[in-house]
Amino acid sequence: MAVREIECVTTGRRKASRIVHGVRAGDVKTLTRIVGEAAAGYAAAVGFSARPGELMIVPDGRSGVSALLGLPPEGVSDPMPFGGLPGGLPKGAWRLDLPPDVDRSVATLGFALGAYRFSLREGSKSAAATLVEESPGAEALETARSIWLGRDLINLPANLLGPAELAKAVVGALSPFGAKTKVVKGEALAKEYPLVAHVGAGSARKPRVVVASWSGSGAAPDAPLLSLVGKGVCFDAGGNDIKPSAGMLRMKKDMGGAATVLALARLIMARDLPIRLEARFACVENSVSGSAMRPLDVVTARNGLTVEIGNTDAEGRLVMADLLSEACESKPALLLDVATLTGAARVALGPDLPALLGNDDRAAEALLKAGRAVYDPLWRLPLWDGYRDWLRSPVANINNVSSKPFAGAITAALFLERFVDPAVCWAHIDSYAWNDSSRPGRPEGGEIMGLRAIFAALPTLLNLNDILHS
Repeated sequence: MAVREIECVTTGRRKASRIVHGVRAGDVKTLTRIVGEAAAGYAAAVGFSARPGELMIVPDGRSGVSALLGLPPEGVSDPMPFGGLPGGLPKGAWRLDLPPDVDRSVATLGFALGAYRFSLREGSKSAAATLVEESPGAEALETARSIWLGRDLINLPANLLGPAELAKAVVGALSPFGAKTKVVKGEALAKEYPLVAHVGAGSARKPRVVVASWSGSGAAPDAPLLSLVGKGVCFDAGGNDIKPSAGMLRMKKDMGGAATVLALARLIMARDLPIRLEARFACVENSVSGSAMRPLDVVTARNGLTVEIGNTDAEGRLVMADLLSEACESKPALLLDVATLTGAARVALGPDLPALLGNDDRAAEALLKAGRAVYDPLWRLPLWDGYRDWLRSPVANINNVSSKPFAGAITAALFLERFVDPAVCWAHIDSYAWNDSSRPGRPEGGEIMGLRAIFAALPTLLNLNDILHS
């Protein structure tokens, strides 16, 4: 799948005739100065209060209409209040009139995220309104392109995006930046990634593992190595422990971790960070057939641990395990994985908060702090020692599911931890990767959660601040 251009944002010095005036609650009493007496009177009559994201179209004697947009408080860099503009503004080109404290690149990003549309209907169109910005900011546009790519992949139906297609999309997105990519399949995959092969054995669409490597143009040979791992289960029927039909309805999104990692890797490359990067993608389908894995199978993982399959529907942690083991062989400065791993994380935190677990307090705090700063929140859960024994198996080193019906997100992360070198700084993100309904900047469907938080935290996590600001 090609990376789509952000056509909703027009760059250059051309001025749009219609204006979106950004106002805060304290400005409501002075609207006459901003938009004139007629427009201010209309806004007052209909109860405009300038709450963040509130949009009001008002008459403008000079150009027909203009718009008022409620801004977040000063110092709040949340792009989502701008996300309702593409769908809420009348068709045509608009420009923003904002206070000097507002980061225009944040506004551009919010506009672009809100303009996203996905449809396979012939003749479907994007949002009608466009934004004219002289300097929209390269990071804002590249972030939007990357998130659009990830959303597109999650939204594609599973019949159009199997393991081979997902692997092709990874190669197609990263190769233009000079990334070296290797697609592993067949006997080589069974040898190098036995758990991935075991999960994929039940599907006629055979698994793939993509390994990508890249170095920034300013990266020295000893530049910090960031290693990423993404869960790419293109459809999860549950295997022989089959899901009920209601549980399958959104399982095309079970490759949301791989989509997030791909979007993040693409953004890192587009922004040419001075680091070394490795990214691994497990592309697989979990199906039911005579060749599918069975409950109580025992498989020897890449790192030599024997794994008992307590439940075939806990396949995500299996496909991640071998890739985490391989990633640790390069001794990265940071190993980070993203997966739509457990329903338990959603029960605990709901759909908007990806769960963060890991073995390094400093890294976890950096990610949480960055998420708060860019309004892309994460929430930390503990790797609780007392639950490790819940993964015991009578016949193998470890079971892939817990013996208890509690703390599912934590025990899943504890399983992954067994495949991570304790000396490697590791963070795991359990993401929902989906919007259940449309909100400004967050259209219903596939979502790339945590990307902006991770990207914002990388200078701290990889000690890049001095390099980037020199």
